[in-house]
Amino acid sequence: MSIYDLHTHSTSSDGKFSPKDVVKQGFENGVKYLALTDHDTVSGIFEASEEAKKLGITLIPGIELSTEHNGESIHILGFFKGDDYKNPELLEILDKIKQHRIERAYKIVEKLEKYFKITLDINKVLAGGTDTITRPHIAKAIIYAGYPYDTTYIFNNIIGNDCRAYVASTKMSTEEGIEILKRFNAFAFLAHPIYIKKTPLEEMLKFDFDGIEALYAQNTEEQTNNLLEIVKTKKLFTSCGSDCHGVLNDPKHSVIGEIYINPIIPIDELLNWVTSIK
Repeated sequence: MSIYDLHTHSTSSDGKFSPKDVVKQGFENGVKYLALTDHDTVSGIFEASEEAKKLGITLIPGIELSTEHNGESIHILGFFKGDDYKNPELLEILDKIKQHRIERAYKIVEKLEKYFKITLDINKVLAGGTDTITRPHIAKAIIYAGYPYDTTYIFNNIIGNDCRAYVASTKMSTEEGIEILKRFNAFAFLAHPIYIKKTPLEEMLKFDFDGIEALYAQNTEEQTNNLLEIVKTKKLFTSCGSDCHGVLNDPKHSVIGEIYINPIIPIDELLNWVTSIK
């Protein structure tokens, strides 16, 4: 297990555990530096921060911002250096994204009926999310409605990228997302680059990223080594994350603290930038 986990989700977006319980799980798994990075919201940070203080964990206020580039969803991890995540202007921007996600949920439900004869009660879909409505909420609603599919099948064949019921989460460009994070005093990291399929990583790194999530739970050892070499060459920061959503036997995400850290990256390098944002 690792003492670092800089990519986790709570019930404020599509995680299973409350922000408080995310911190508790991190503590139980030996994590010392934890970032809560819910999708397009910072609402869980306040609760998580109080629990982190009690348990002696360094909580990094974070977010996973949804953007789009080259017709593909690009996620950016933002790590706030101070308390700018409380800024009313930022909260207004995030509220607009929240409203867009609600509109998106309506459109997906319509497409499910049109293309797959899957009928969902939109009110039950919206009730499934504490703050941000995401595709996992819709997948869960499909399963709870009694349709004979699991989450993997639903994403691969029904609501995943390029599927007939897919609707993009936001029209915000990657460049705009980075600008917003930096405007509110946050580092901008490219999340899970192994999932980017339509754009070469070299092209993505022409954007003003501070670092990349080179240490990611779903990387192969070869992918990690390649990303770490890029980090070294480009003189970027490295983050590491489980992308934990609190689901057991989750094929796409891992357990808090369960991150492979390649020995060629000194722990001090991670510590230096993590502690610099306190």
